[in-house]
Amino acid sequence: MGQFNIKLTIQKLGNLLSSMVMPNISAFIVWGLLAALFLPAGLLPNENISNLPNIMITCLLPLLIAYTGGKLVYDQRGAVVGAIATVGVIAGSDIPMIIGAMFVGPFAAYVLKKVDLNLESRIKSGFEMLVNNFTAAIVGGLIAIGAFFTIGPAFAIIIKALSQSVFWLADTRLLPFSSILIEPAKLLFLNNALNHGILLPIGIEQVMETGKSVLFLMESNPGPGIGVLIGISLFGKGSARRTAPGAMLIQFFGGIHEVYFPYILMRPLLIIAVIFGGICGIGTLVYLDGGVFSPISPGSIFSILALTPQETSTYIANLSGILVAGIVSFLISIPILKTAKDKEIEEANLVSVIPNVTKIHFACDAGMGSSVMGASLLRKKVEKIDENIEVLHSAINDLPEDAQLVITQKELTDRAKNKAPNAHHISVEHFLSSSEYDKLIEHLQKVRKESSMIAEKNISLLLEENIFLNQRFTSKEEVIRFAGNALVQAGYVNKSYIDAMIERDEMISTYMGHGIAIPHGTEEAKKDVIHSGITVIQVPEGVDFNGQKAYLIFGIAGKDGAHLKMLSQIAVICSDSNNIEKMVRANNVKEIIRILDLENKEES
Repeated sequence: MGQFNIKLTIQKLGNLLSSMVMPNISAFIVWGLLAALFLPAGLLPNENISNLPNIMITCLLPLLIAYTGGKLVYDQRGAVVGAIATVGVIAGSDIPMIIGAMFVGPFAAYVLKKVDLNLESRIKSGFEMLVNNFTAAIVGGLIAIGAFFTIGPAFAIIIKALSQSVFWLADTRLLPFSSILIEPAKLLFLNNALNHGILLPIGIEQVMETGKSVLFLMESNPGPGIGVLIGISLFGKGSARRTAPGAMLIQFFGGIHEVYFPYILMRPLLIIAVIFGGICGIGTLVYLDGGVFSPISPGSIFSILALTPQETSTYIANLSGILVAGIVSFLISIPILKTAKDKEIEEANLVSVIPNVTKIHFACDAGMGSSVMGASLLRKKVEKIDENIEVLHSAINDLPEDAQLVITQKELTDRAKNKAPNAHHISVEHFLSSSEYDKLIEHLQKVRKESSMIAEKNISLLLEENIFLNQRFTSKEEVIRFAGNALVQAGYVNKSYIDAMIERDEMISTYMGHGIAIPHGTEEAKKDVIHSGITVIQVPEGVDFNGQKAYLIFGIAGKDGAHLKMLSQIAVICSDSNNIEKMVRANNVKEIIRILDLENKEES
């Protein structure tokens, strides 16, 4: 359990680091281009313009990362305070403080969040804005000062030590053996912690000195992965062999490396192939003096070529590093694959998929890789059975607490369950495996068909348990929410329909006159209606609806235009004042059902 918790913590750290870097990758690319062109080691050295990349790397990039990290923790307030606090880190060091910003930004936001929670109940009405501004300023300022004297100098020492270690590995030609750590880390989805937390800031140091860095190619080299996928395409078995060609295209040209992780985890010995492929690839890059001038995202062949300095020798070095890594991993994978036994892929457990799912979340580590591809494939299939079901992609860290159905790769399911414990979770081995999605689609079709049959046979428009006598309410919102909750409990609507009923009444009053109110949802809320239904609430003392007393409240939900018929039928019944008086004075629900008799009236 302890090892699992440590692993989970490191995975969360990797996800946080990735979430801070990925939204700002374009800024890194701009910096890399300017550095490659105008720094003293660049193609067009220019003393004046070289100030641009220098300012970007020392100020802009750390502030962007801190801002993004703070926003992940505490929205806009956290973003601003994170950026303020990071100024102290920047001023307290003479090297780019990328890694310092990754720490200080989220930390400052977290502190502000705790301060706000402690002060929330103590702030007098009308002083919220004043207090919020001053607390943000004080927290940000204090952390900035503290970071200036502590965090900045400390991280400067750490970065310099790590840089010296990497340089030592390079000088002693031991750098290739870092793949022994890098490749297994990738398979455990810990590559973001390693890549963005250590290799990126050290790589930036190298670029400023030499105009390029091999470190940016150590984790993003597509060679090891493509070699294994080619091997599986030729010598694999079952669905792995069928889906590997598609995975090859996505991994090599799209740069989404996560696509090959499950293939290796299905046959763990293949880790040997990618490790040795990585070692040989990095060795080739070091020997031929390869490298790029900016972080690579995504790790595709196109990105690598675009970020390679305009030198023929460097192009040859980078392409050779990829080619050698691919060939080595391919050759080593052949005997491993040929000795593998047939293995059935574990089927996803679809038994308990919720019947009225409206959103499906496909989640991966950073929300910008395999989840995008998986969501795209699944979306096309889902649209054929129900265009109202949304298929979304996101990072696991961004999954909403009210998620209904979450699909993840098998290795990430535990993290997804921890983030969205109330959702139904489906694990897949390959996000390209259409068979898994076909099973889900088949199950959704079956469940929806069964739900429709049950609705036709067993669910009436009005049930006795949805008639409430002798109720008291202090406001119209209270009674509308009561009516909405009754519709939810009866299985007519989703919970979000309640807010739509409130919104509809605020737009145009649902008081109809003669002591009758008929609250219902907005047009946009029709997607939240599961079955047509009605609830009746008797309020003998009345409840205020914009100055008018309502004694009978009809909460309705109509599917496929059924609410228009229901409104019309209730209007006809209540046009007779005798019917209204009888229902207001009714002592039992059967009398109200007899007067309304919606089922018979609908048939007629």
